[in-house]
Amino acid sequence: MTKRILLAAGGTGGHMFPAQALAETLKHEGWEIALITDVRGLKHAGKIPADPKIEVQAATISPRQPIKALIGVLKLYKGVRTARKFIKDWQPDIAVGFGGYPAFPAMRAAQSLKIPTILHEQNAVLGRVNRVFAAKADHVVSGFDVLHRLPKGAQWTSIGNPLRANIITASTRKYSSPRKTIHVLIVGGSLGARLLSETVPAAIALLPDDLKTRLSVVQQTRQESLDLARNIYKIAGVKAECAPFFSDIETHLAKANYVIARAGASSVSEIMAMGLPSLLVPLAIAMDDHQTINAEPLKNLGAADILPESRFTAESLKSILMERLNDSNWLKSASQAARTAAKPDATRRLADMVIKAAQR
Repeated sequence: MTKRILLAAGGTGGHMFPAQALAETLKHEGWEIALITDVRGLKHAGKIPADPKIEVQAATISPRQPIKALIGVLKLYKGVRTARKFIKDWQPDIAVGFGGYPAFPAMRAAQSLKIPTILHEQNAVLGRVNRVFAAKADHVVSGFDVLHRLPKGAQWTSIGNPLRANIITASTRKYSSPRKTIHVLIVGGSLGARLLSETVPAAIALLPDDLKTRLSVVQQTRQESLDLARNIYKIAGVKAECAPFFSDIETHLAKANYVIARAGASSVSEIMAMGLPSLLVPLAIAMDDHQTINAEPLKNLGAADILPESRFTAESLKSILMERLNDSNWLKSASQAARTAAKPDATRRLADMVIKAAQR
């Protein structure tokens, strides 16, 4: 009899990409897959092999804004009703939640209906939604070797972050220290990052000519900053490709010699898998400062520098780039160190846990 899995994930790529990786594997093994998310999540769900894809209402709850919080609670309640009705009709064997408020309705409904549940936490700090369901979940798995804010009694295993098939394929490439051209990739997560969009071009423009002329830059740039970034690079004489989103990000990762990125779980895990030297800029407003904690393993291995937003200026970035991009020995050793932290079997391990839990 064909097994059925319900995936529940929040509205950003950081939550959706691991769900996609698991779906790709289980679909290949004959599972029927459904996805519950919100309208934002559906924008990242095009390549997830799930049918049906159910949209639910979801909202962030902030106690500092009582009226907004009340509206949010009502939306979540409606979302739970939608998810509960779907689960009763579709009857999944297991539900797997990947965090984010849009995952709340499905996981609440699944646990109330006694469906086996597994939670995957991408970050090194358990997110608010996953915290709600961790104690009653069959298992909690995480992307890093530490997991802060885990409720007492929860069953936890570190397996790594499932990566999409295109990233896994690209990660087989062998890193080469740059001889002439230095390929620099700048990414700001699935939603982009204004700070990176505007400060990185300014910093690169400050580099000495003998270094600038060697650079080939690919930068994810917010739409409103595109013209500014392109103009700065043009005036500086730097070869650069700027776009709000790259559908073929694996191609650019495979070519890169150095990456500047936020420290979201997916970004850090992809950097590890690809064995890339990096500069990580944690999002200052991230809950529990989890992006800094995500970045620390790479820093401790000597594979990355961490530059907080409070010190992220064109001048400070210029200094780091001059030191790192001119040091081929460091680039090579950093690449090797980053790859030692990779967990390329994360998707397989999660799939095996799903198969086992679905049998109970």
